[in-house]
Amino acid sequence: MKKVLKKIIKYLIIAAIIAAGGILIYNFYGKKNEQIEKLSFKVEKIVRGDVRRTISATGTVEPEELVNVGAQVNGKIMSFGTDVDGKVVDYGSKVKKGMILAQIDDVTYKAELQEVEAQLEQANAAIMSAEAAIAEAAANEKLANSNWERAQILFKQGSMTLSDYESNQTSYFTSRAASAKARASLAQAKAQRSIAEAALVKAKRNLEYCTIVSPVDGVVIDRRVSVGQTVVSNQTASSIFLVARDFSRMQVWVSVNEADVGAIKAGMKVIFSCDAFPDSEFYGVVHRLRLNATLSSNVVTYIVEVNADNKEGKLIPYLTANVKFVRAEALDVLTIPVNALRFTPPESMQEFPAPEIGRREGIIWVQRNGEKAYPVKVKVGLNNGIVAAISGDGLKENMLIATGVQNVMPTAPNSTIGNGDVKNPFMPNMPKRPGRGSAGQRERAAQRQAGN
Repeated sequence: MKKVLKKIIKYLIIAAIIAAGGILIYNFYGKKNEQIEKLSFKVEKIVRGDVRRTISATGTVEPEELVNVGAQVNGKIMSFGTDVDGKVVDYGSKVKKGMILAQIDDVTYKAELQEVEAQLEQANAAIMSAEAAIAEAAANEKLANSNWERAQILFKQGSMTLSDYESNQTSYFTSRAASAKARASLAQAKAQRSIAEAALVKAKRNLEYCTIVSPVDGVVIDRRVSVGQTVVSNQTASSIFLVARDFSRMQVWVSVNEADVGAIKAGMKVIFSCDAFPDSEFYGVVHRLRLNATLSSNVVTYIVEVNADNKEGKLIPYLTANVKFVRAEALDVLTIPVNALRFTPPESMQEFPAPEIGRREGIIWVQRNGEKAYPVKVKVGLNNGIVAAISGDGLKENMLIATGVQNVMPTAPNSTIGNGDVKNPFMPNMPKRPGRGSAGQRERAAQRQAGN
């Protein structure tokens, strides 16, 4: 009998546990499905801001004018000059036009200059000698001419032999040839002087090239040689310095896809940012479009030059710029999400039907309470696909407008139904940890104040 009672009690306990579990399951899952019938609006605020329609691209910050300073003579770098701060010229040095940047060994070029100067003096002496020879030849020609005229008279009179006559004739023609030769020698000496003078100019200029000076006011971007290094002017690698002129003005060279290049015009406003300054925006205007397109992976791109102001000196060469070409903009206007213009609530949630609208008009639904909204006709301005500018009577900043509907469940005891989370009744209550970012910082600050 006792064994039977024990079995009956055991079965009763099992049945009670099963019944309790069924009740819990029904309360947790069954009632949940009964409570998902209530609808509410998804809302956004009308905010005041700027609306822009833009073309996005990527570019590189470049100096507005970059001067490649090279060597025009061969030689060893003996020393560098000093910048405006009195320091040796190096990367980032500020220089003025005419300041010495570097000095090349000039011993060879000084010797060449002395040699050319001697050649010029020699040419001048040759000219003087030729002029003297011309004078002597002219005197001899005059004497020979007189003798020749006298011989002609005497020979006709029979007072001179034939041999003397021919001798005077030969002397006359020889003196004329000597005069011509002297004049030719003078012309040759003058030509040699011209050659020497040209060589002198070249030698002086080569000596000047040994001193490399800055052609502009600017900043040294790159120094490509060191003291003791030999530069060879007939090679493409003879560049010594890169000097950027006027850092108060910069350019952005933007690579633009061929599909967008037709909308870009000179003078168009440009807004860009750089990863080095994530909290700053920079402004510029389109200067020109370069026509030498490039083809890469069957994609044609063009370079667009954008002029930008850099008076604050933040921008430095070769930063990557995230560029937006502004095709149209509306500043300081009331804005709403674009999906608010496409939303129409169910009839049960409308206070009254929407009126008819015309061109460039739209309807927004202003929330009266959590369950009803009324329509407002607005004029739609610039639309960039994300937000749109609106205007109309009765519109105010921070006004709540409906953008959609959502299912909301009433919150049950010991449950988070309706907030998007379902709490398992069999799980223990764990303390909630603050999230990351600014929201988490605010939560931690609130917890510390509650603890005090």
